[in-house]
Amino acid sequence: MKKIDSFTINHLKLLPGVYVSRRDYIGDEAITTFDLRMTRPNFEPVMNTAEMHAIEHLAATFLRNDPDWRERIIYFGPMGCRTGFYLLLTGDLTSSCILPLIKRTFEFIRDYQDSICGASAKDCGNYLDMNLKMANYLADKYLNEVLYPIRPEQLNYPKDS
Repeated sequence: MKKIDSFTINHLKLLPGVYVSRRDYIGDEAITTFDLRMTRPNFEPVMNTAEMHAIEHLAATFLRNDPDWRERIIYFGPMGCRTGFYLLLTGDLTSSCILPLIKRTFEFIRDYQDSICGASAKDCGNYLDMNLKMANYLADKYLNEVLYPIRPEQLNYPKDS
C-alpha cells in the first residue's frame, strides 16, 4: 500500500510547531488540516491521555465558541501518537494566519480553572480520564517554548522528509 502523506514527514526532524498537514477540497471549498505538534516526536515523552483529553474538551469548546472562527471549525482532536492535535478548518489557510487563534486557545487552556465542559458521564464516554492541572501546564509550555517564540522552521514541515 502507498503511505499516506503524514507518514512521509521525517519525524526525526520534526519540531514542535504549527504545520499545514494537508488541504482537501469539497467542491470549491478548501479544508485545511493543521498539525499542532506540542512535543518533539521520538525525542520527548508523549503526553498522557488524561491531559490530552482535557485539552481536547477545552480547545474544542473554546474554538467552537470563538466569534471569528466558530463557523470555520470542523474538528479538533488528538493524534494517535500523543504528540499533538489536529485542527481542521474551512478555507485555504496557512500556519501563520491561524497563530493568533492558536495562541488564544492555549492561553485559555493555560488559565482555565473551572469544571471541564462535557466532563460528565452523561456527556463523555471516558469523563474520569482528565487532568486539568497537566493540561494547564502543557498549554503554558507550548505557549512559552513554541508559540510565542515561533520560528519559520516551526511553521513548515521539514523539507527533506
